[in-house]
Amino acid sequence: MSRRGLFALGGAAAAAWTVAGAHRAHAGLAADVIIVGGGLAGLVAASELIAAGRRVLILDQEPETSLGGQAHWSLGGLFFIDSVEQRLAGVRDSLELARGDWFRTAGWDRGPDDVLGEDYWGKRWAESYLQFAAGEKQSWLRSLGMNWVPYVGWAERGQADGGIGNSVPRFHMTLGTGPGVVEPFERSVRAAAGRLVTFAFRHRVDELILTNGAVTGVRGTVLKPSDAIRGTPSSRVAVGEFEYTAAQVVVTSGGIGGNHDLVRRHWPARLGNAPARMITGVPEHVDGRMLGITAAAGARLVNQDRMWHYTEGMRNHSPIWPGHGIRVLAAPSSMWFDAEGRRFAEPGIPSVDTLGTLELIMRSGFDYSWFILNKRIAEKEFVLSGSEQNPELTRKDLAGYLATQALTDVPPPVQAFLDRGEDVVIADDLPGLVDAMNRLTGSTMIRLDPLRDQIIQRDNEIENPASTDPGIAALRRSRAYIGDNLIRTTEPHRILDPAAGPLIAIRMNIVTRKSLGGLQTDLSGRVLDPHGQPIPGLYAAGEATGFGGGGIHGYRALEGTFLGGCLFTGRETGRAAARDSA
Repeated sequence: MSRRGLFALGGAAAAAWTVAGAHRAHAGLAADVIIVGGGLAGLVAASELIAAGRRVLILDQEPETSLGGQAHWSLGGLFFIDSVEQRLAGVRDSLELARGDWFRTAGWDRGPDDVLGEDYWGKRWAESYLQFAAGEKQSWLRSLGMNWVPYVGWAERGQADGGIGNSVPRFHMTLGTGPGVVEPFERSVRAAAGRLVTFAFRHRVDELILTNGAVTGVRGTVLKPSDAIRGTPSSRVAVGEFEYTAAQVVVTSGGIGGNHDLVRRHWPARLGNAPARMITGVPEHVDGRMLGITAAAGARLVNQDRMWHYTEGMRNHSPIWPGHGIRVLAAPSSMWFDAEGRRFAEPGIPSVDTLGTLELIMRSGFDYSWFILNKRIAEKEFVLSGSEQNPELTRKDLAGYLATQALTDVPPPVQAFLDRGEDVVIADDLPGLVDAMNRLTGSTMIRLDPLRDQIIQRDNEIENPASTDPGIAALRRSRAYIGDNLIRTTEPHRILDPAAGPLIAIRMNIVTRKSLGGLQTDLSGRVLDPHGQPIPGLYAAGEATGFGGGGIHGYRALEGTFLGGCLFTGRETGRAAARDSA
């Protein structure tokens, strides 16, 4: 059947279940398993259930155009241990090294060895995931048709002192970016439409049905049909109600990044007050409401104050959803300053420590910061996160991607932000740059002389082989890795070198993204109650579970682990639900 035909079949099935007015449709056993949420984790779980011959009903409040969820918008980064690509780059990695990095970075401190602790199951999911990432993960995905850019990125690299972060590069960009990760699972699930799978789009779950302490189905609202394109807001007008029963319900509804009220409510006290102004890295339907609904059915929510928000966000010049922010993945050459023009101390260095830098920004008393760089740095070091910002990779054109990197001064998506981004100012000299920065913020907080002194101090360290400047040290460490040297990090030079200009300043905003806490689950994806007991019939996977167990990352992530967490928890939960329903 053609893709158009499959879409039509899915839409017809959803339309057949749409109930006009206030009538409530009472179905019999709608399916063996109901999956709430059509994102990556839900599709992976569904593909496993289909392989076991189970009938699956997939409910999603959004239109069919949004199937695949947040994963569609991602860069497609995946975390592997001792991969083929790492070996080709001369990177020596191992399960033991990765486990040490992960466990130090996670910093679990909420009962990780107490079966009732908030961190107990997250730590166990992490151990299981690490073995997966060092074992069959890459071969399994390759067998499904995935491939990766030969260059391995080095995200969250921390400092070179054995502390938090990745001690070696592990970030593998998927050919096809996020859509390429979703593709094999969507294809599998759509192929079973009308046979083992039924889609019900525009079906918003409002309640889990409990029968004698077990979850036996869902109730909710049928929303008005919408032709909203992927990622844009869709109507919340109700046209009916529904009720469906099944032996098992799997919650894969995602996190809270699109709901700033929830982000602020759960903002961690250790970071001070929540930002007054944030931009948004996910569509607004990533609202977290299903987490509260599942908790109302007796589920335990843990680690809700652990979040992963990026500190290098620019407002999208062509927004798809409200407040649409794009994250800059930078290398260490740019200098990072607070809103008043004071250079951040460690770990305020691009690519080093996301949460550590977020703490520095919040401590400054402002909710934004500044990058200062020049055109030469932007040419090589700026990568924009997101499938739509990397068109060659998204269409799996590796040759085109490499040609763009090699033959253009500045990649076209980056140039578009330099030309049109509201957070970007450019000038031929530093006085002009300072004037433009102050005009952008409507203030006079940035003062020329102190800013010049700090940049000159850094520039003077470029030729000092024994420099202790943290930014210079991070730059040299980056250049020592052949992948960064060739592709990612520019040759050390003075920021104020006129030949490298013009100068660029970027107001970096906090961009909401991921939930690191959520529903607590055991290693079978069974949702637990506050007493640590599984709730019969109820499972969860993906970001709704903090990517595993209510917090697989602890306080901090190593990156490339979010999509991987959806893949792994979706797979394990789908297989467990299939076994339990045998």
